[in-house]
Amino acid sequence: MSPTESPQLQAAPLPESLPEGYTFHAGILPSVPEYRHLRAASGLTPMTEAQSRPLPNGSWYSCHITVDDGKKDPEALGNAVAMGRIVGDGGWYFLIADMAVLPNHQRKGLGDAVLKHLLAYIRINAPEGDPCVILSADPPGIKLYKKNGFIESVSVNEIGMIQPSGWRDQA
Repeated sequence: MSPTESPQLQAAPLPESLPEGYTFHAGILPSVPEYRHLRAASGLTPMTEAQSRPLPNGSWYSCHITVDDGKKDPEALGNAVAMGRIVGDGGWYFLIADMAVLPNHQRKGLGDAVLKHLLAYIRINAPEGDPCVILSADPPGIKLYKKNGFIESVSVNEIGMIQPSGWRDQA
């Protein structure tokens, strides 16, 4: 294989079981309107349509869960109720992002199914060696992330840093 060729990526196993009426969609994000709604309705920072449009091409991998239980969920736009994605270079850095489950569908194992699937995809497809898998945890998600092996990352030699909201206007 030449240095510019990419290895063929392998599928990760799908969750063994979801509650009745839920369907797992591996390798694709929900539509842009559903994505934006899932972020906002689940308490994540809302995104504009312009910010959301590049996501399919800017994601290394993604998945989502839909519901079809015969009822129209007033909280859902379309039928996507949970999602997550991986942003990264496919070699070393893998950022778990956009982990979201609509409130009416939380505590059913959907977030756990999405996270386990994303981690399995990294485990199967990342090159040899320990990849750097990171995420930013909102307080409600900390228990889920710790259950799946994440630890808080403040250490003696490094600390996470971000640009605060409004930084573009301060140049």
